[in-house]
Amino acid sequence: MEKRLIIPNILTIVLLFFCTTLLLAQDVPDANYGLGAKINDMTITEGGTLVVATNDGLVGIKPGQEGLLFNFTEYGRVKPEELNYIPNAPYVMVGQTGFANMSSKKAVIDYMSGTVLFSTESKGWKNIFTCDVIMPQNKLVVSGFQKGGGKAENVTPKVAVYDLGTGNEDYSFFLIKPGKVTMKNWSVTGRPALLKDKLLIPTSQGVIAKTKTGETLWKNDVKNVNWMTSNASETDVYGFAATTNLKNTKIYKFNADGSEAWPDERKVKGSVVNFEILPQGLAVVSNVTGGSGAFAAKSESKITMLSASTGEDLWEKAPKTKGYVQHFYIMEDGILFGIYQGGINKISYDGKTLFKKPLKTGENILTMASTPQGLIYITSGDANIVNLETGEQVWSKPLKFKKADVVSSDFDEKNNRYLIAADEKVFSIDAVSGTSEILTEANFDGKEDPTSIEVRANGILLASDQNMMSLDWDGKANWHEYHRAPGKSAFGAILAGAMAVASTAMAANASFRAGANRNSLGQYNSHGAQMQRAANMFTEIGTASFNELAKRFKATSATQDAQFVLTKLDNGVGLVKLSKDSGAIEKEIILKDKKPVYKVDEFGGYLYYKPNDKTIYAYNLKK
Repeated sequence: MEKRLIIPNILTIVLLFFCTTLLLAQDVPDANYGLGAKINDMTITEGGTLVVATNDGLVGIKPGQEGLLFNFTEYGRVKPEELNYIPNAPYVMVGQTGFANMSSKKAVIDYMSGTVLFSTESKGWKNIFTCDVIMPQNKLVVSGFQKGGGKAENVTPKVAVYDLGTGNEDYSFFLIKPGKVTMKNWSVTGRPALLKDKLLIPTSQGVIAKTKTGETLWKNDVKNVNWMTSNASETDVYGFAATTNLKNTKIYKFNADGSEAWPDERKVKGSVVNFEILPQGLAVVSNVTGGSGAFAAKSESKITMLSASTGEDLWEKAPKTKGYVQHFYIMEDGILFGIYQGGINKISYDGKTLFKKPLKTGENILTMASTPQGLIYITSGDANIVNLETGEQVWSKPLKFKKADVVSSDFDEKNNRYLIAADEKVFSIDAVSGTSEILTEANFDGKEDPTSIEVRANGILLASDQNMMSLDWDGKANWHEYHRAPGKSAFGAILAGAMAVASTAMAANASFRAGANRNSLGQYNSHGAQMQRAANMFTEIGTASFNELAKRFKATSATQDAQFVLTKLDNGVGLVKLSKDSGAIEKEIILKDKKPVYKVDEFGGYLYYKPNDKTIYAYNLKK
């Protein structure tokens, strides 16, 4: 057989060279998702699904799964502001509004399963005015005009309740009889309240109570209520309505038949931001926004205690806040509150001050939590522990530092002390005596300050975007690793990546808080218990998607022993996985891009990187 020498043409050589260079310059991703449309936004959800808004619609990517979880294109281009991620639930709501708010599209997608549970088109809605996910009942309540009936039905306001476990309708009803001639405007004015045996709908003509089959139980004339709540037994129902000028809020109490329980509604200044039904009465926090002029009201929070039976103010003199209430906790003997502008106080349920005098603190109270020694507080400028009976400081001197942009803390159980990182220093405070000392000065490179402190088995870890430092128990450095940022141009991308991790943690934080009494003072440093509480809350709802959420929160964080840093490597800009115990590089992922756009899922252990406008690469960080 004759042998022939094959000489590749120049184009083949160039292509081979280009492909080889590309493989060397960038790590091969574990998954490659071509979306076919320009990417506008990427969000890591509480459940770990990456939701991507594109010019064609909304895409879901599930970690470790080949192909797209869902590709919702019915509404075309989706903007980030058109997305509403439902807290403590595996749902994202897409909302698009037409001209003059007269035509709106809504869709609810289960981002764990990829199922479109509701859309205005699939359920035959012509216009939607309100669309509310009700948890933990796992229902969707919709109001507007629905097509499919006769001419009169199509133009009569309607309400429908859907089961989000299946997407099926539970029941629906019209606000008025179809075909009835009326000059009154009937519309839903606020968020409905779904109770055990009834649904309460606030409308422009009064509140309507419906059974779970759509039958009317009662109506009243209390118009334009914005939201409602009830006590645990649902015997007492309260409605809240903002006044026309939005400077005050009216509070109503309803009897079992819908009639008003109080002789007159109760009016409080400002907008109600917190409301707690207690055996002693109704605790109300409202925020007043001051205007201009000599007689303008101050911008501050008002705390009021109302009688549940009459609505009358139970306190002769309300506590002075001189700022906005940032923390609000219900205690056995009274209400404990902290003010953003600085200050902590406690007042009994009969209006008496329980602290000898208001405690002065620094501005922005980052932490208020219970400890065996009392209440620990940490602000942007100081920290101390307070006797919850008297308000007296436990530490003889509060720990003071320059006002810091970031303050982090942890508890060292081995040495029974609190560790606080602020003002480029690490402070050690003995838990018993309150004696404080500077454990070390953290000299980070790249003009960075420590943004986190973590007690680990072999010492104390300090970290920032580009630095990691391990200290022994005496504050001496075991090691210090610094990986320089790729450059000023990449700073925004670095921040975006860091914020992706932070947003995941904050979402988790919101989940476990919602599962408990939101006004209950928690224990300091009980992160594991809080994650378990969130998992239990998800398990109780019981659908497959909620069970997936529960597993995610029960699982140990995939990156608890590693930190990811964007830096310049030999082959280009990339992400390095650093061991928190040794500082050693355990993994490098070359991203090639000088200004990479990426998200890191710290719970699931995945990196999502956008190499171009229409593509996402996924990297498994656990390998």
